[in-house]
Amino acid sequence: MTYLVPFDGSVLAEAALERATEFAALTDEEVVALAVVPLEERDFAVERGWIDEGERYDPDEVAAALEVQVKRVAPDATFRCERPEDVSSVASITTDVVRTVRSVAQDVDAAIVFIGSENAGRVSTPVSSVGAPVSEDPRYDVHIVRHVDD
Repeated sequence: MTYLVPFDGSVLAEAALERATEFAALTDEEVVALAVVPLEERDFAVERGWIDEGERYDPDEVAAALEVQVKRVAPDATFRCERPEDVSSVASITTDVVRTVRSVAQDVDAAIVFIGSENAGRVSTPVSSVGAPVSEDPRYDVHIVRHVDD
């Protein structure tokens, strides 16, 4: 079994990675941190806080920075980065990210997907959230992390 953590560098994604690592230590399972970094989506990168508004977007640099962050939080986790092709809108990017997470979950035979999301599971979900659509897949359990432990 594998614990999959979609990882975008946010505080809640870090908390989800920490939680998955705690579970893995108890169950002797592998943790895979998945970064989905679109190739040509500068606005998406700015929205995620990966780069500043005027900064050049380099998906390889973003992926490398996310990997460093993953290794700082969970040194034994496997880092995986997927790069979906260019899409035209935030809704399409979110759909692509969800599709990628679901595909990787199947590929790694994920038993649990740990999602850091303030919005997953709510009746009203913002278009940019991947938490709710990923949590709908019945092939794996979902652990939603909505707050950071103090």
